[in-house]
Amino acid sequence: MMYGSWYGQTFGLGSGLFLGLGILAGLIALIVIVLKGYSLWYAARRGEKIWFVALLIVNTVGILELIYLIFIVKKWHHTIGTPSSPSTPPAQM
Repeated sequence: MMYGSWYGQTFGLGSGLFLGLGILAGLIALIVIVLKGYSLWYAARRGEKIWFVALLIVNTVGILELIYLIFIVKKWHHTIGTPSSPSTPPAQM
């Protein structure tokens, strides 16, 4: 019997759990990358250098990016029932 060998040990948990956790970690990483890119794009477009540097350096698993996009940019705050573009026809001469 070999004591002290940890190779291949799953600590009593099935290997399917580790596969599921790996898929979950990959999904979270993909979401964080998309949020970071979207928030960095908005910060650069709006000329907000401090937010751009903060979003680039600080890694908060998407929390800071969501705060920026929801409260600072207010991208997702829509008023229901208002048209996004005017629907009036052009004036005739």
